[in-house]
Amino acid sequence: MDRDRDEELLCGRVYGTDFDDPHPGPRPGRMYAELVGGPLDGLLLDITGWTTEDIATGAALMTEIGQFGAGGRALYGPRPGDAGRWDWGGDVP
Repeated sequence: MDRDRDEELLCGRVYGTDFDDPHPGPRPGRMYAELVGGPLDGLLLDITGWTTEDIATGAALMTEIGQFGAGGRALYGPRPGDAGRWDWGGDVP
């Protein structure tokens, strides 16, 4: 990643952190993907330790603010040519 991108990521909130967490941002030594579009737009997903196959598959992330409300999931997958950004693919129940 370039320097500007690194600084941009440092300002983000990590998916799954509590709203009252005093340090909701990224932690050193971890690998993150930025979620783009949809209900989780702008959050960072910690993909540290994920296999290449896991990353290629993407993720169905729980969210209460998607189309299906509580219990729903938002689908995100890596952007072709930019695995550091994951694009929203829709919501599922």
